[in-house]
Amino acid sequence: MEEIIVRAYREEDLPAMTAIWNEVVEDGIAFPQEECLSPEEARAFFASQSRSAVAVRESDGAVLGLYILHPNNVGRCGHLCNASYAVSSESRGLHIGEKLVRDCIASAPSFGFRVLQFNAVVATNTRARRLYEKLGFTQLGVIPGGFRMKDGHYEDICPYYIEV
Repeated sequence: MEEIIVRAYREEDLPAMTAIWNEVVEDGIAFPQEECLSPEEARAFFASQSRSAVAVRESDGAVLGLYILHPNNVGRCGHLCNASYAVSSESRGLHIGEKLVRDCIASAPSFGFRVLQFNAVVATNTRARRLYEKLGFTQLGVIPGGFRMKDGHYEDICPYYIEV
């Protein structure tokens, strides 16, 4: 099995990161964004995060997935962070998401974060929900109809958190 490592992104990773991000946006079933990122928008977006990291195949440097980590709030709640994860469709099922989430949890305290909170995990995203629960996240409840799917129907969202 090929070694997959998670590291901070580099400039040369941006085209692959943008393609993976936009693939999830276009799927319309997990990310709240509706518009894809242009190369220029992606460069600024990934640079603006507290941490943008990629999962790469060590043998050839291929980017298989990514995450972004950033504050979830400001001021007295600035120690709460939020993250988003994206794995290329060809790489799903290889436990890359788990590597990304574990790295994110390990990295968050170095930015002063104490709690990682997911605001809008779509209830039907059962693979992500199982992973978060396996890693010790706590579900905070259910927000009925909180996510509008690409086809226009509404699904519940399930906020999660973990102390980091």
